[in-house]
Amino acid sequence: MNSPLPPAEELALIDRELAQLDARRLYLLARRDWLLRLLQQSGAAAVRWGPAASGSPAAPAWSAGPAKEASAPGAQNVLLTLGAVLLAVAALAFTLVSWGSMGIAGRSAVLAVVTAAALAAPAVLLRRGLRSTAESVAAVGLLLTVLDAYALYAVGMPDADGTGYAAGAAAVLAAVWAGYGSALRTLRIPLPAAVVAAQLPLPLAAVAWQAGPLGVGWALLVTAALDAALALRVRAAALPAALLGSAALLVGAAQSWSAGSAAQALAPAALLLAGAALGVAAAWREPRVWGAALVGGVAAVVAVAGVARPELAPGWAVVAHLLVGLPLLAAVRVPALPEAVRRGAVGAGAVVGALGALASGAAVAPVLVARLRVLEEVWAATTPAADAYGPGASAAVGLLLTAGAARWLSRVSARPEPGVLAVVLGWAGLFAAPVLLGFPVAAVFALQLAVTGAAGFLALRSPGRGAGIAAAACALAGAVNVSLGALDGRAATFAVWGLLGAGCAAGAAYGPAVRWVRSGAAVCAVGYATGLLEAAAAVTDLAVVWWALPVLAVPALVAALGPRLGAVRLPAEIAAAVSGVLALALSAGRPGTLALVLALSGVVCAGAAVRPERRVLGWAAGALFVAATWVRLAEAGVTAPEAYTLPVTVPALAVGFLRRRRDARASSWAAYGPGLAATLLPSLLAAWADADWVRPLVLGVAALAVTLAGARWRLQAPLLLGGAVLAAVAVHELAPYVVQVAGALPRWVLPALAGVLLLAVGATYEKRLRDARRLRAVIGRLR
Repeated sequence: MNSPLPPAEELALIDRELAQLDARRLYLLARRDWLLRLLQQSGAAAVRWGPAASGSPAAPAWSAGPAKEASAPGAQNVLLTLGAVLLAVAALAFTLVSWGSMGIAGRSAVLAVVTAAALAAPAVLLRRGLRSTAESVAAVGLLLTVLDAYALYAVGMPDADGTGYAAGAAAVLAAVWAGYGSALRTLRIPLPAAVVAAQLPLPLAAVAWQAGPLGVGWALLVTAALDAALALRVRAAALPAALLGSAALLVGAAQSWSAGSAAQALAPAALLLAGAALGVAAAWREPRVWGAALVGGVAAVVAVAGVARPELAPGWAVVAHLLVGLPLLAAVRVPALPEAVRRGAVGAGAVVGALGALASGAAVAPVLVARLRVLEEVWAATTPAADAYGPGASAAVGLLLTAGAARWLSRVSARPEPGVLAVVLGWAGLFAAPVLLGFPVAAVFALQLAVTGAAGFLALRSPGRGAGIAAAACALAGAVNVSLGALDGRAATFAVWGLLGAGCAAGAAYGPAVRWVRSGAAVCAVGYATGLLEAAAAVTDLAVVWWALPVLAVPALVAALGPRLGAVRLPAEIAAAVSGVLALALSAGRPGTLALVLALSGVVCAGAAVRPERRVLGWAAGALFVAATWVRLAEAGVTAPEAYTLPVTVPALAVGFLRRRRDARASSWAAYGPGLAATLLPSLLAAWADADWVRPLVLGVAALAVTLAGARWRLQAPLLLGGAVLAAVAVHELAPYVVQVAGALPRWVLPALAGVLLLAVGATYEKRLRDARRLRAVIGRLR
């Protein structure tokens, strides 16, 4: 055997490895002996071990079998739990059923012996290392002590008050279990059980002595305080402290809210203040429970404001809570306080502010919604009285207080969320205040317009995104609401809408503002201009169809201004287009007026198309002119449109031919599209309404000729227009026969044919897709 090492070094290396293997083997053998003794002590003597052929220990007998579904400790715990449950059932049966068949001495002896044995056995089991068994037996022993207490009451004191006896028994059991758990610290059940039992004595004693709800609340609070002190050493007491403390505060809050006078609210206030002090103390001692300081802060607010609540109206009671709770937000500026206490105090102030804002907002909402009644009858002077809105100025005061606190908090914390809340709440309070205070109608409109303008100005000047968006939304909501309210009277409509339109126009022209805010202002300005012109037309008692003419002045003005509008040109033109559509809708009731409005709209589009950047509006102008012409012809009862279209089509095609000769790159749509469409489309509409066969035949032949011409000279417009008209004529001619055939066939044939078609298309989907792409490419190459 060859080796890179010298023989002496290799021999030393082998000796060291053999020594390590011997040491490892000795350790494993010692570990094996200890495990065998442990299994024998726990009763697992059925394990079969035997020497292997090589002298090493053999594998356990169970390793050759299938894998077990439960581990040994898991099976042990299940058995011990079942045993403890069976023992508990047996003890209950003995106590409830067999107790009366024994004398007093026998009963006492049995209970004493069994209980003592059950409580003493865990100590022996723990010394032998049987912890799980000891836990089960200890649980049975604790249950037996409860049965002992019940048996003592049933036999020795049957006439005693059950609730009072239960309170004393719970105290004794808690003390006994606590001492037992302290003596056997390895057990995990006694100490938590003692903590649970300790929750009952004081509340049960208060119930037994008929102390009333406040007495029960004080008992719960004292127990919670003891639990909080115990939680410093036993963590299991923290949860009962939180639950009982919360229950005590709920009792105090319920008594405070139901008090009929300030004197009656003093006792609940004392309970709430004590609970608040306990919560703050817990947060001061343990930083992780800052929620205790939050609950304590809210409890303190309810305690102090609850004393004044019985003497105040419901709305002003909300204001009283806000005046007490919002100052807690100032804790954010007190670095001397622990972090948990400071955080809890700020959270309590935020909770009180949020609840107050919700209550005040619910009172203000009817002010904003009530103006929808105006839409039932415009210009009818039906503004509701001020007392129809409910709580008066208290709701506005509550909103303004919360808004001020949110504004202060946003400046202190440098976070955007409080600033957004400050804008929304402040706008709601100021907007609703004039109505809630019962001001005259003119004053209400003046103040609400001022508030709306202030919100719009804030949106224009606000550097923050969140506050700017909130201000813009508030300005829009205020403008819509006050505009609806102005519909109650004619003078109010013109005054309010005129001021709002002027303000929106000024906002659109304000250069330093954010572009999206200016765009929104421009759209609103166009909308208000349209509304004012409609209102002016309505005042003149004109027919509704003639309202379209003054409305068209808005698109004309926007088209005339054009580039002077700057960055808001596009949104203004879009809004003006909507006004133009409204004008068409207004004039649709009379064909002659509709034709006039279509023609005037075409003039506006043509005037705008003069500018190079708006050339596309020329197509719209042409379409509007043609539509106006055909509306006029339809009104005149024309049944042969070709007499009017062919004289236009022939020179149009000639002009298109000359243009193509001068500019070979000109599109066939620009050269021949208008001329062909001028005849083909009206004739197609007439053919669909014609029951005779002559017009469809002539139109089909003409469309076929146009299609062939487009294919011959590779022109896209004749090919597509002619093909589409030819297909439409074919469908028109075949439609009656298709209907007859469909009516003669069984109903299942059409779904079956549709299914076969879908299967065929799906099977050749890729090929059809390639064919469609090829066809699109061919059409795209045409001029």
